[in-house]
Amino acid sequence: MKKYVPFGALLIALIIALVSPATEVTTMTEGTIDTGDTAWLLMSAALVLLMTPGLAFFYGGMVRKKNVISTMLQSFVCMGLITILWVVFGFSLAFGDDIGGIVGNPSTFFMMKGMLGNNVWPAMPTVPIALFAMFQLKFAVITPALITGAFAERVRFNSYLIFITLFMIFIYSPLAHATWHPSGLLAGIGVLDFAGGTVVHMSAGWAALASALYLKKRTETTHSPARISYVILGTGLLWFGWFGFNAGSAGGANGLAASAFATTTTASAAAAMAWIFFDILRGKKPSAMGACIGAVVGLVAITPAAGYVTIPHSLVIGIVAAVISNLVSLWRTRKGIDDTLDVFPCHGVGGMVGMLLTGVFATSSVNGAVTTNGLFFGETGLFSAHVIALVAVSLFAFFGSLLLLKITDSISTLRVSDNAELVGLDKSQHDEEL
Repeated sequence: MKKYVPFGALLIALIIALVSPATEVTTMTEGTIDTGDTAWLLMSAALVLLMTPGLAFFYGGMVRKKNVISTMLQSFVCMGLITILWVVFGFSLAFGDDIGGIVGNPSTFFMMKGMLGNNVWPAMPTVPIALFAMFQLKFAVITPALITGAFAERVRFNSYLIFITLFMIFIYSPLAHATWHPSGLLAGIGVLDFAGGTVVHMSAGWAALASALYLKKRTETTHSPARISYVILGTGLLWFGWFGFNAGSAGGANGLAASAFATTTTASAAAAMAWIFFDILRGKKPSAMGACIGAVVGLVAITPAAGYVTIPHSLVIGIVAAVISNLVSLWRTRKGIDDTLDVFPCHGVGGMVGMLLTGVFATSSVNGAVTTNGLFFGETGLFSAHVIALVAVSLFAFFGSLLLLKITDSISTLRVSDNAELVGLDKSQHDEEL
């Protein structure tokens, strides 16, 4: 019976699409669609989508050869599954009419209703709302893909699909609504998250830690990366795509986008070098893997701050995040937590560092949306709000993910058998191999 459920669900979506074609055209008298802003956001959405294949190479190169295809597919499949969920009701859950500051009304944009005409989203009033919805989709796609590095080499593919569906509905969408909707709970207390440090990276990082603890260690303790060249390629694609992630979040081709572009590349460069130099300080040889991980940590940390801080402060954020994430990675190893590809130290901790330092360095000189300057400028309100949000989001994402893991496991066993793990997930889950 179980084999009929996935295709049956797809057929239901097909039927709903036929009866709900969303042909209504919205005509607004106020607001003007700007072609330059629209062109930039179209490009940005494409750049953000490229990050998911980039992540596939980044993670795929780190695992053992017998698990490369499986690991890469776990990222790639998000572009399919999450897109369908987003179009049907996911965008509504994140950005629909507010329900208690926690989640959106699933009927607001059900089946992409209201996407025709010159309708816009208030926070991006110069681009079509359909483009805003597709831009935000790419964030929803990569977030569950980030988690996969924590349980790589030991999760059943079918169970994984169930988990990321539940994660998108019950963890990602509420956090996106609470943070980015004007009536959201976190937005209401003044939390600033320019491009997803809280919504994307903290949620994925805490879900990764929960997954590593729940699934426990792999049976094989030796670990040899399959292709360091894949990791380098993946890092390059991620860095390139991240300009859409951060600079695209400015909502148009403007000075704020240029500022976010600059802080993004500066923080990543600083973190890459800080990771290498800190490794040398600890007596290790400089490595390609270290440089790549450091670069990604810098990208993660600057994400919430990119459009709120100056370029010199982005340098500080990159260096601080790299050192702290490096130390947490060492702690994770000593504790024996099998977060296979260090998702929590890199994305979870990097996101938290970036969120806190946004509360330190954000300034209205960069972005007029900053109504209370950061701690560095002598004001405490923003930093206090970020500390409160950090604790609340951490608890919600960690314990919420643990609950979803248990629910998924009760529906379909999460972990592969010892024999399947020994053979490798490429062969045991997909009957494919390099």
